[in-house]
Amino acid sequence: FNSNKVAFGASISIGDNIGPFNTHTTLVYKKVYVNTGSFNVGTGIFTAPVKGVYYFSFSGHNISSKPMGLQLMKNGQQMVTVYNHVAGRRHETATNGMTLQLEVGDQVYMRLFQNTWVFDNENDHSTFIGHLLFPL
Repeated sequence: FNSNKVAFGASISIGDNIGPFNTHTTLVYKKVYVNTGSFNVGTGIFTAPVKGVYYFSFSGHNISSKPMGLQLMKNGQQMVTVYNHVAGRRHETATNGMTLQLEVGDQVYMRLFQNTWVFDNENDHSTFIGHLLFPL
């Protein structure tokens, strides 16, 4: 295992809405562009294989007849978010990202706020990426 080569990139890519749910829900990303092995495709959870500084970014697309709230999570704690409020029926995309220091075994994942929704289709608007910038 080469500890300097950690990266993943994925999109929801399901051609439909996800949500709304009555509780916060971890998002699963069906289309994987690259995964060096630390991103669990079945759960949507990235687990840090080495201590280091990592960069994560995400995007979400919705039609604003309902709100969209996305949270970048680390070990159950919210790091950064985006939130699109109800605004008619416009197509909207929101993005955010953050550099995080992780310990071995730390988990990073995306969560959909309760009572909000996100949309994706073959155009792959709703994405989640992460990579190791450098080990510590």
